[in-house]
Amino acid sequence: MITLVNMVIISAGTEQRGMALQVKDGKIARIIPHNEVSDDETVIDLQGNFLAPGLTDLQVYGGGGELFGGTPSVEALAKMEDDLLNQGTTGFFATVATNSPEIVVRAIEAAKAYRPQAKGNFLGLHLEGPYLNAKRKGAHPAGFIKKATIEEIRNWVDLAGGEIRMVTLAPELQDREVLDYLDKQNIVISCGHSDATFEEALRFLTNAVPAVTHLYNAMPQMHHRQPGLIPAIFEKKPYTSIVADGIHVSFPMIRLAKTLLGEKLFLITDAVTATSKGIYPHVFTGDRYTMPDGTLSGSCLTMLKAVKNCVEQVNIGLAEAINMASLYPAQLSGWSTKGKIEAGYDADLLVFNDNFEVKGTYLSGIKAR
Repeated sequence: MITLVNMVIISAGTEQRGMALQVKDGKIARIIPHNEVSDDETVIDLQGNFLAPGLTDLQVYGGGGELFGGTPSVEALAKMEDDLLNQGTTGFFATVATNSPEIVVRAIEAAKAYRPQAKGNFLGLHLEGPYLNAKRKGAHPAGFIKKATIEEIRNWVDLAGGEIRMVTLAPELQDREVLDYLDKQNIVISCGHSDATFEEALRFLTNAVPAVTHLYNAMPQMHHRQPGLIPAIFEKKPYTSIVADGIHVSFPMIRLAKTLLGEKLFLITDAVTATSKGIYPHVFTGDRYTMPDGTLSGSCLTMLKAVKNCVEQVNIGLAEAINMASLYPAQLSGWSTKGKIEAGYDADLLVFNDNFEVKGTYLSGIKAR
C-alpha cells in the first residue's frame, strides 16, 4: 500500500485539504486525515499540488506524432497511450473518422492486437462515422459517408469483440433497427454531424441516443425561426461533448452550454496530429489543425488545457471543470469505478499544479508519468 499526502484532493465537485489517500491493489483504499498516517506506511509527498481523478477523453484521434484515426496501427496506439499518460489522461477512446471499410477493420484489428500489451488507459474505439449526414460533413470526406446497414455494423461489432465502445452517427438517417442493435450491445450512440430538425431531435434524443458529439460543430446553427438541433439538445439535455479551445467553440458559447446543460456537458479534445498520410492530411497552422483546403479539423488541445480554459475563460470552478473531464464521461460510458477519488474507485490519478502543469499520472496506483 502507498499513501499520498500533502495535496488538495479534487473529486465530485469538491476540494479537500489535510487528507491522505491510501492506495492498494490498484484501487483507492481509504481517505483519512493526514495526522492518522502511521510511520510504517510508504508515503509519497505531493508537495501541495492538486490531486484529481485521471482525465478521460472519449474522442481523440492521435498522439505522439501518429494519427491512429487515419492510419490505424498497434504502434500508433502505443504512442497514444504514452503521450496521453504524459498529459494526465488515464482513459481514452481512440477515434476513427469516416473512412473506407478496410480502414475501420484495420483499426479494429489493431485494437484487438494491442489489447494484451495495453498499459490500461486505452479503453476502446470510437467510430465517428461513416454513418453521418453529408450536409454536415465538416472535414469528413463525402465519398465515404453512407447510411448504416445492420449487416455491416453487426459484422464490425462481432469482429471487434467489445473494442467498439462508442459510435457517432446522424440518427435522423438511420433505421431504428441499427440504433436498437447498438444500444443492446452497450455501445454509446452519439448524435453528430447531423442535420436533424428540432422535431426529429426531440424524438431520438432518448435513452437509445444518450449523447451528442462536439456541440455547435457539424450541426445546423440556432435560428430564431428554425430552432433545429441545438435547442433540442438544450431541452432534452443528453450527455454532450464540447471542444473547449476557443476555436471550435467560442468561450461565451461554452458558458451558455454549461448554463443550460449543467452536469451533462463534458470535455473532449478531438485532438489530431500533423500528418501527410491517408485521407486526413492535417496541417498545423499555429493554433489549430486544418485540412489542406483550410477546413477546420481536429484540435491541438489536451484534456488538462481544456480544464484550464473552462476555469480561466468560462468561469467554471476548478472542481466542476475536473468533473467535466473525468466524472461525466465516465458516467456516460458506464464506468462505475472511474471519475472520482473515493474508496473502491480505480486509482487512476492526476497530479497538477496551479499553472495546470502535469506533475504526475498514476494508473491503477502505479506512477506512469
